[in-house]
Amino acid sequence: MKKVTVALAQIKYFDVSKTNNLKKILKYIRLAKKKKADIICFPESCIQKSALDLNSEFIKQISEECKKNSIWCIVTDDIRKRGKPYNMALLINRKGKIKGEYKKIHLYGDKTYPGKESLVFKTDFGKIGIAICWDLAFPELFKEMKGMGAEIVFCPSQWWYDSKSHSEEHQDREVEILKSLVLTRAYENVCFICLCNPIVDSKYQISYSAIASPNKILQELKEKEGLLVQEINLDEIGKIEKIYEA
Repeated sequence: MKKVTVALAQIKYFDVSKTNNLKKILKYIRLAKKKKADIICFPESCIQKSALDLNSEFIKQISEECKKNSIWCIVTDDIRKRGKPYNMALLINRKGKIKGEYKKIHLYGDKTYPGKESLVFKTDFGKIGIAICWDLAFPELFKEMKGMGAEIVFCPSQWWYDSKSHSEEHQDREVEILKSLVLTRAYENVCFICLCNPIVDSKYQISYSAIASPNKILQELKEKEGLLVQEINLDEIGKIEKIYEA
């Protein structure tokens, strides 16, 4: 069977340092390795409060920790490339090398340039896509990644909402919307979706992370810091596709 163990780090931001989350990121990389994860994904804008360069010392230290622990990692932040800032996810491999860059396409108040293309990356355990936060609301992006062979799509996020959206039970109702989006993207594309949010001191922040198969939520975490770890069988994709084709 084609199995992979994925980890999502729903971390609290800026409680160790007021300016960055580096120590916590390194800690959770080590923790994910102890749980025998093949890849760990962190939330959106996870490294520091200001934009970074690709050759940042923080990114170098994260890459080195991936190498020490032989684990893949996805970290996201505002990163400058050729002088322009992008909301960018970096895919780092087991050797500590950056093997992929995805720039957020669908911006939502981001003070960055938009990306222009969906991407799928080949890893030693399967093909993965990356979306960032508000990208989750656009089905055509996920359809494109599925067409390129994506088996798992990771979605680092920092999901905010407007309290005017709900008359009461604001956070609970927004979580239901977010959960429905995760399940819908997994179901309609017959793939696994991994959504990772942070914990931030704001009543408008949704702290909800989940790992979804094409037909159910496998694991979820709400309003507390922690690491979600799940072994998934990628062979399930082919089996479900055969049923849908019947």
